Amino acid sequence: MPPRNAPTERQRRLGAELRKMRTAADMTTEAAARALAVPRTNIPNMESGRSGISAARVRAMAATYGCRNEALIDALAAMTSRHRSPWWAAYRNSLPAGFLDVAEMEWHARRLRIALTVHMPGLFHTEEHARAVFEHVIPPLSPDDVEVRMALRLERRQVLDKAHPPSIELIMYEAALRTQFGGPKVAKAQLHHVLEMSERHDVAVHAIPFSAGGFPGAGQSVIYAEGPVPELDTVELDSTHGPEFYDSDQQLRKYRAQLGAMREVALNPSQSRDFILAIANDL
Repeated sequence: MPPRNAPTERQRRLGAELRKMRTAADMTTEAAARALAVPRTNIPNMESGRSGISAARVRAMAATYGCRNEALIDALAAMTSRHRSPWWAAYRNSLPAGFLDVAEMEWHARRLRIALTVHMPGLFHTEEHARAVFEHVIPPLSPDDVEVRMALRLERRQVLDKAHPPSIELIMYEAALRTQFGGPKVAKAQLHHVLEMSERHDVAVHAIPFSAGGFPGAGQSVIYAEGPVPELDTVELDSTHGPEFYDSDQQLRKYRAQLGAMREVALNPSQSRDFILAIANDL
């Protein structure tokens, strides 16, 4: 099978974790290839996510590198499973790859910690709110592009209906709650939808009012996706150029601390529901 030209973020992550294992064992690619009895080029191709890899190969590599973290090995082996094409694959040729990487990240997360200062969370968008957001993209989207982005945005919500959906901790600054994308009627319906979602047992919504003053991360939107083991956690940041993903130990510690600090100044879930309802009633 020829190498992939465009591996997904999840495929790249699997390869990166295998590279971490090899470097921790102080093995060169040549030495690893000899020990595994594969061509030397196979190692960098697997580590970049450009080559497919089996669960058996992952376990063989872990054994060769002397990794004894069984939970991590099992999680990496599970990342190789080849089931039918996931639902987001249908958008492969019509949307930027980063959009699909976000959907895949959400689908495989055990827990999502989301902090937003201006926007509503994509998983909780109403159709009208999402359409209003896409109207402000620069350069302007064509009607066809709007429709395909709308379709993906709405399909992402099916992760909430999985047999074992991720638990969600959502922290929203008051500015996000008051920004009226689509006008007062759309904004009010969007706030009521967030309130409805906050009643789920696996969703905790926290609001940060203006009166809380300053706090870390005030200028940034963050999704922290917890994996099956802490080593596979991922941070996703929005940018004008598309989603950006981070997974170094230093970055993960930074954003865990940032989210923790935001949570400390936020209202509790009950207070947050009252706060959001009051904003909605003012519209």
